[in-house]
Amino acid sequence: MHVLKKTLPQFNSSQKQNKSPIQIIQSTNFFLKTIKTMLQSVFLHEPTSLLTTSSTPRSTASTSSSSTDAEESPTPSFRYDFQDLKPKVPATSSQSYKSLAVLSGHVGSVSCLALCGEFILSASLANDIIVWQQPDLRLFTKFGQGDGAVKALLTSGNRVFTAHQDSRIRAWQVSRSSENVFRLIDTLPTTKDYIGKCMKQSNYVQSRRNQKSLWIEHSDTISCLALSAGLIYSASWDKTVKVWRLSDFKCLESVHAHDDAINGIAAGNGMVYTASADGRIKAWGRGGGELSCKKVLEGHRDVSFNAVVLSEDGGFVYGGGSDGSLMGWSWDGWRPVCDVKAHESAVLCVCLMGERMMCSGSADKNICVWRREVDGGVFRHMVVKGHHGPVKCLQASPVRVGGGFMLYSGSLDRSFRVWWVPAHPNN
Repeated sequence: MHVLKKTLPQFNSSQKQNKSPIQIIQSTNFFLKTIKTMLQSVFLHEPTSLLTTSSTPRSTASTSSSSTDAEESPTPSFRYDFQDLKPKVPATSSQSYKSLAVLSGHVGSVSCLALCGEFILSASLANDIIVWQQPDLRLFTKFGQGDGAVKALLTSGNRVFTAHQDSRIRAWQVSRSSENVFRLIDTLPTTKDYIGKCMKQSNYVQSRRNQKSLWIEHSDTISCLALSAGLIYSASWDKTVKVWRLSDFKCLESVHAHDDAINGIAAGNGMVYTASADGRIKAWGRGGGELSCKKVLEGHRDVSFNAVVLSEDGGFVYGGGSDGSLMGWSWDGWRPVCDVKAHESAVLCVCLMGERMMCSGSADKNICVWRREVDGGVFRHMVVKGHHGPVKCLQASPVRVGGGFMLYSGSLDRSFRVWWVPAHPNN
């Protein structure tokens, strides 16, 4: 049994680079032309020229560390695999699909992805974060700091939050200077928070055997982050969820949420959902301003939940299990809406794609694309194959392109792949 023990806001790129309206329109037109060329090469079987480019980062971002991470990393490269794109048409639930692009450059396995305005961010278990610029997906820069793997990425406007194996959250800001670097602005818990609480004995809690720490600190790897209504939620292998105020990064609350490591978190519509290795998904509300458990959703016996995702309207919640299952519940009465065998091995990640689609990545190296029914049920739309290792993270673009969606995936094979997924089987 594969158990994973211990998941898009935009910022104003025109302000950051001081682009004129004409430049913005030209950039958008170039993006659409690029996608059109890619799709034509897929469906018309007209191979375009193979592009192979090596790039070095423009700069590394850090307020207190040097650029040794970038210097020690291999020179990143990327390429569009246009010549290999010959998928079967139409794409059905039994057919596979090939990636539009394969991007390499990470030292370790790709652990998480996020969209940030015109950029796509990918992070790895080797603590390096690469910024890819759309539409051509060229390596723009690299940044990172701290000890241990990057476990989660979260974006809010022109800020990026990274969760690490060293039990810290780091906040970065996209600089508006000409260098366009990602600059470290703080680490959570903040120094101000520490100073305000360290002198009071009642602020210390038992974190491990014979060890105490401040309640504002995570005592183990932070596995996931979520953002809702001006609050950041962090969940950890230490079984707790902590709540941080976005405006000043102050820790407001800490809740012992599960009996085992927390692997996934989702927030929206006034609710927070946590998925744990204890085999449960818990639904939390903010009654009286504090988190309180509203419902416990039970999974299969002796099976851990590795991921959780919430539908855009907050009506349905879905969880991926270590037995390869995909389970879903309706917020209305918490009734089950689906329980399917999604993969041969553990489901490691789940993401939404548009209003009626969902994707799951697995230790079996495959990505399954699902169509969601009005009642929350799911059926397999297609299978995406190409990774040589477990699929650890997924991110879908909210923008519809050519009757489909752009899907990004990261794997333990150290690659970051780009796919175009049709919204309808006969596209």
